[in-house]
Amino acid sequence: QVQLVESGGGSVQSGGSLTLSCAASGYIPSHYCMGWFRQAPGKEREGVAAIASDGTTMYADSTKGRFTLSQNNDKTTLYLKMNSLKPQDTALYYCATDYAGCRPFYRGGYTYTVFNERRYNDWGQGTQVTVSS
Repeated sequence: QVQLVESGGGSVQSGGSLTLSCAASGYIPSHYCMGWFRQAPGKEREGVAAIASDGTTMYADSTKGRFTLSQNNDKTTLYLKMNSLKPQDTALYYCATDYAGCRPFYRGGYTYTVFNERRYNDWGQGTQVTVSS
């Protein structure tokens, strides 16, 4: 099991920037996918960005070009640099780990894409991001 702790959230004005961190500890598999998700009040949790163990990154359409993923050298901390923030980016942001990598897979009549939260094994507690207009 991987323990995940998010940090870096806060309040910013529209157009501002924040960098979130996700510190991972415990058993980290060599083949994994780490994703960032967010949940705004009254809305379903949605995928934001993900990175595979080989460094391949994926972004949701809503964040592409504004958000950037990176990791430290030993891959125990995942960063999400968020630029050009908008009020609609306001949400509780979570990081999560999938032990099977980031590729889509088919199971039980359903295709699990990289931003399907049900495929992820471990979750952090979240960090709040608030963007004011």
